[in-house]
Amino acid sequence: MFITLMSTESLDRTSEIIETPSHISETPRRVNVDVLKQRLLEEKKKEKVKRTIILSSVVVSLGALTLLTY
Repeated sequence: MFITLMSTESLDRTSEIIETPSHISETPRRVNVDVLKQRLLEEKKKEKVKRTIILSSVVVSLGALTLLTY
C-alpha cells in the first residue's frame, strides 16, 4: 500500500492567484475579423504547400523505386 503525502503550499498559492487576478484588464479588446481571416488563409496556404511537398516526394520516391527495380 502506498501512502502519498502532499504539501498544501502549492494549493494555497494557486487559490490566492485565482482569488485576486490582477493581470485581467477591465476593458474588453476588439477583434478585427479581417485579420483573423487573413491568418486563416495563410495557415491554409501553408498546409496546402506541405501537402503538395509530401505528395510530390511520395510520387518521386515511388518513381525512383520503380526505375531501380527494372
